[in-house]
Amino acid sequence: VGFKLILLSLADAMDATSVLKQNQGGFSFDNVKRNAMLEKTGMKMPGTMKTGTTIVGLIYKDGVVLAADTRATEGSIVCDKNCEKIHYISQNIYCCGAGTSADTENTTNLIASQLELMRLTTGCQPRVKSAMTRLKQRLFGYQGHVSAALVLGGIDCTGTYLYTVYPHGSVDNLPYATMGSGSLAAMAMFESEYKDDMTEEEAIELCDRAIQSGVFNDLGSGSNVDVCVISKTEGVKYKRNIHDRQLNKRKYNRRAGYNFPKGSTEWISETRELFKTAIEVSPMES
Repeated sequence: VGFKLILLSLADAMDATSVLKQNQGGFSFDNVKRNAMLEKTGMKMPGTMKTGTTIVGLIYKDGVVLAADTRATEGSIVCDKNCEKIHYISQNIYCCGAGTSADTENTTNLIASQLELMRLTTGCQPRVKSAMTRLKQRLFGYQGHVSAALVLGGIDCTGTYLYTVYPHGSVDNLPYATMGSGSLAAMAMFESEYKDDMTEEEAIELCDRAIQSGVFNDLGSGSNVDVCVISKTEGVKYKRNIHDRQLNKRKYNRRAGYNFPKGSTEWISETRELFKTAIEVSPMES
């Protein structure tokens, strides 16, 4: 009986091991060959959607400044004019995110929760390098399939740090950095006007001008500017929508309006039947 129980327990353990091997998590590449075959037959595979953002950061005399625009796009559609792109990591660390909003939000939230558990365990504030290491290891594990390009800034007991973390997991440690589709225009401002030991006001103004450069030269960036200042003496100051107006608001409005003649938009008969049968209209509750 004892020998049979040992065999059964071994069989159960092997079954559990096989289950774990089959469900390792992460991305599955089982359909790569199938997709390649379908492409050869002429089927067009869905492509990636272009994302648009301008995020920047720079180190000044007493800390670090992070800034971002507030436009969220879905291809060529502006889906949110007041999107929050500066994410909380810990009390002394913040992070700007570019790329797919769901990826940046979930990645930064995950690392923020891990660092909070570390702080509760050790009784010490987490270091910026700890956040950078966890972010790059997380992104490297998915080989760029998690679309999160990050500008990480913060202050700890060892100094002031600014990092860029790319979707594939590579990292740069720089005095000033830009990322996103408007990064080249923003970098032009930094390259021409950045200097060491800037004051807080000068740093905020330069970051603002860099974001505006991205806004006016990149269709994927726009609306307004958010700024996060992490200071050694005054702590964190997070300012949303520092301008009282939309930066790239349409300047010309046609006086006569836009009146399109009937029939300008193609109307498919199947769609008409769908509206008649499948869509129900109910009054809103007051």
